[in-house]
Amino acid sequence: MEFGTDEKEDDRAHVALLTKAVQSIRKSRRMKPSEVAAAMGLPVRTYEHFERGTGKVSYARIVRFAHATDSDPIAILAALLMRSTDFALHCADNKLMTIIIAAFRRLDEELGPDISYLSPSILVSALEKLCNDLIGEVRRRDQFAERWMEENVSKVAGAAIRGKRPKTT
Repeated sequence: MEFGTDEKEDDRAHVALLTKAVQSIRKSRRMKPSEVAAAMGLPVRTYEHFERGTGKVSYARIVRFAHATDSDPIAILAALLMRSTDFALHCADNKLMTIIIAAFRRLDEELGPDISYLSPSILVSALEKLCNDLIGEVRRRDQFAERWMEENVSKVAGAAIRGKRPKTT
């Protein structure tokens, strides 16, 4: 489905994405609808309508949901633009999109109208570098953890790393 072809189709697609994102975050937090409703200060029925996409959806309500579930409200909105409900869940703990928006706010405060002097090629290059650096950081962390596990878990009697047999002595 292409966004932008039919406004009603777009709305339905966005509601479906929002519904899935909100449900997946709530379930990952192991919260009941009644717990989220209470934390948001809403009647349970009103929250259920919000989660199903049949109730009022507003930025303020998404923020209240994010606070109730300790997730990232900006990532929830970005998930709609990216057509990826998983993105909202992936950013729930580290608040990636909130951090990015805060950083770009700083850029706006520092540069103001001079932001317009940043060419698309400079922006693409800088953001590609940032993405590559972050990917590299995660990969290095994974490799470090894997090496540490191999070196240390084997010292615990009967313990094994998934896919490897424990040493018998």
